[in-house]
Amino acid sequence: MADSLLNPVYHLYGNWLRKRLSPGALPQHVAVLADGNRRWARANAPEAPLVIGYQAGATKLREFVSWCQELGISTVTLWVLSTENLQRAATDELAPLLDVITNLVRKLTTDSSLKVQVVGDLTLLSSDAAAALKAAESASTPHNPSTQVNVAVAYGGRHELRDAVRTLLAAEAVKGNTLSQLATTLETDQIAAHLYTAGQPDPDLIIRSSGEQRLSGFLMWQSAHSEFYFCEALWPDFRYIDFLRALRAYAQRERRYGR
Repeated sequence: MADSLLNPVYHLYGNWLRKRLSPGALPQHVAVLADGNRRWARANAPEAPLVIGYQAGATKLREFVSWCQELGISTVTLWVLSTENLQRAATDELAPLLDVITNLVRKLTTDSSLKVQVVGDLTLLSSDAAAALKAAESASTPHNPSTQVNVAVAYGGRHELRDAVRTLLAAEAVKGNTLSQLATTLETDQIAAHLYTAGQPDPDLIIRSSGEQRLSGFLMWQSAHSEFYFCEALWPDFRYIDFLRALRAYAQRERRYGR
């Protein structure tokens, strides 16, 4: 069927799905592993540099955030660069990717209804790249933010837990508490208070594109009771309909929280 016929059909189907989603059944925090950008580039522009895939993925991330805003989802977390991805530093791929990510953060901050926060260990990046990201983040000056957007850069779940424990120990030392005292009094909420996403709700729904069915350490602590949705589409091909299907699947599940 030609695209000219498909588009109206998708539009009608999307409206049909949207109308059947109860606002009370929607997640309040959606996190996404935007996977498949390089594969998309190789399949769609094999002669072009891989950065074209990252650019297409960044465009889709901005679109995804707008979908979440439209539906009233208050917190969105986008994983765009893992600690493992930094191993690409030996190639010419990392610098263009960081430029795309920095531009993504800049563009998100132009929306005054978004509060944009970069989460991850920026000390793993070059000083110039880290400074550019922090400058882009600092441009976020929301007046009445309706949506919190976390952009996970140089992020790894184990890395986050390590950093949380380090900052927790340092804070306890300032208070004059010993390791022995901490060992007998430590509670989970104390660790949670030192995560990159401290003070935010845990993700209700985590989406991963490109057919991969693993979390790869994404939000290891926060995802204890999250629902997962895996989609075959490569991230730049992820459609509004795919998102609505993920939300429908979420709404149909009974969340037991381990009970």
